[in-house]
Amino acid sequence: MANIEEIAKKFGEILDVEVEIEDEMVEAEKERDLDVTVQGRPFKSELSMEIHFESLEDDGTALNHAEIVLLPEEIPEYTKALGKNDLTITALHNHWLFAEPSIKYLHVQSVEKPEEFAQKLANANEVLKV
Repeated sequence: MANIEEIAKKFGEILDVEVEIEDEMVEAEKERDLDVTVQGRPFKSELSMEIHFESLEDDGTALNHAEIVLLPEEIPEYTKALGKNDLTITALHNHWLFAEPSIKYLHVQSVEKPEEFAQKLANANEVLKV
């Protein structure tokens, strides 16, 4: 049987983040240091990657998903890196119409061992400058 605490610890180590476990779901946030304004005001509240896994099965696989904050110029190289790591992109959208620079939120998911997902995501994150 898969041990969620051990898997969560390894997941966090791979991504270099702290993890929280609540109701059999593991959540991690990885901050991005981006200089963004919304309507001319400094904006810091939604600039972190939100990374999760849940529905852990006995074989160690889980539903893994993340929302990644990207600058528009990062999208081509980042999506290419995700593709090289066989991760499925499920959405790409904005939240803030008046953000400068425009920031986008990319969603990615997989069903596999969380440690494998974390490593693939960490590999893709290497292309990000900040």
